[in-house]
Amino acid sequence: MENGVNSAELQALLDYYEKEKGISREALNEAIKDALEAAAKKAVGASRDLRVETDPKSGQLKAYAKLVVVNRVTNPQDEISRFDALQIVDEANVGDEIEKEVTPNGFGRIAAQYASQNLKQHLRRAEKALIFDEFKDRVGDIVRGTVRRFERSDVVIDLGRYEATLPSRERVPIEEYQPGEQLRCFVKAVEETGRGPEIVLSRSAPEFVVKLFTLEVSEIADGTVQIISVAREPGWRTKLAVHSEDERVDPVGACVGLRGQRVKNIVRELNNEKVDIIHWNPDIREFIAEALKPAELRDVEVNEADKRVQVWVNEDQLSLAIGKRGQNARLASRLTGWQIDIDAEEVETLTFDDQVADAVSMLAALPGIDQELAQTLVNSGFHSVDDLKQIESGDLDGIPGLEEHADSIMAAASGQANTTTEITEEDNSPEEDNSPEEDNSPEEDNSPEEDNNTNNTKPATE
Repeated sequence: MENGVNSAELQALLDYYEKEKGISREALNEAIKDALEAAAKKAVGASRDLRVETDPKSGQLKAYAKLVVVNRVTNPQDEISRFDALQIVDEANVGDEIEKEVTPNGFGRIAAQYASQNLKQHLRRAEKALIFDEFKDRVGDIVRGTVRRFERSDVVIDLGRYEATLPSRERVPIEEYQPGEQLRCFVKAVEETGRGPEIVLSRSAPEFVVKLFTLEVSEIADGTVQIISVAREPGWRTKLAVHSEDERVDPVGACVGLRGQRVKNIVRELNNEKVDIIHWNPDIREFIAEALKPAELRDVEVNEADKRVQVWVNEDQLSLAIGKRGQNARLASRLTGWQIDIDAEEVETLTFDDQVADAVSMLAALPGIDQELAQTLVNSGFHSVDDLKQIESGDLDGIPGLEEHADSIMAAASGQANTTTEITEEDNSPEEDNSPEEDNSPEEDNSPEEDNNTNNTKPATE
């Protein structure tokens, strides 16, 4: 090629793009053809059916155009006089089309300049078409790449043969990236833009966490354990609801792994983001209770028409149920798909004097025990019928006011049902091991029943 790229160099360039970029030779040849024709149009001007070919011997480029034979030329770009036409061909009549070489001086240099630019544009389009064909079926996969540069707040990730974009909206707010850093990302979409196909990555999508669990937990990969729902606030906390139809499989335990190793690997990838794994339950009341852990609920009222749930908790559980900046309640609502309203319920507490009076009244109701004797029993540490039933012969000897009534006390206790009222006050209760049973017990309101499933919620960070 005169003052430009010769044919051998051009072929070497095509070989490079075919091998390194994976672009087919057909697409490359088409790109070369379009590029050279565009260059010829720039150098020669707008001619009819302009084409360019390479001289196989010299490697020089030549441009040809089809011109119409006329008697008098008015448009040199499209017409040729019959006299000039006869210099090219043996016979030419007005109206005939003949092909004439229209290669301008220095066309090789001019073509090289314009073709280089045009070729790059064609190759970029061909490369992006290849990207779309390869990645359109990889949406939902996790890929590993290297941080190359920043374009405004977006991060450009090098995936090897291609580049992808991690937009600012798909970044984790608390993460900072450095050029050269290795990242694993979720392929969220392959979008057609004005500049061609673009691979959009994400590290903040909830699906990223789901895919990490699928790769880490074999029971999820084979379908034994299902991820029913997920809610995430990237960088801070994720809640995951899992379920298994196989009663022999504990879905939470499978996700956590031996000594928590499986979930630790995922938390490490998420830069120590907290991950709560809970049991899914078809009963919305049970599911809400699981989703709001570690808080313990007192009552749940479901409004199915509005898909709304009213939850009541003790005052000391309110902050746990809502979470820091409302995070626990917000994630629980997203996880379950129900609007959750949380209110604290005040617990009525009895004073020590009230508890003493209740115990005296209950004991005084026993046959053979009057008010005065009941008061003496309570003052001596006997607060319930259970306490009285533990009395054996001789236990009341030496206790003023009780010794002479030992028989009637034991008889009254043995003939009654098991009824308990326990008095509690720090350092004043003589019996701390009594178990409250009656509904009006002050201990029952202050100590909500322990949920045996508390350990089913296993946060990722210990």
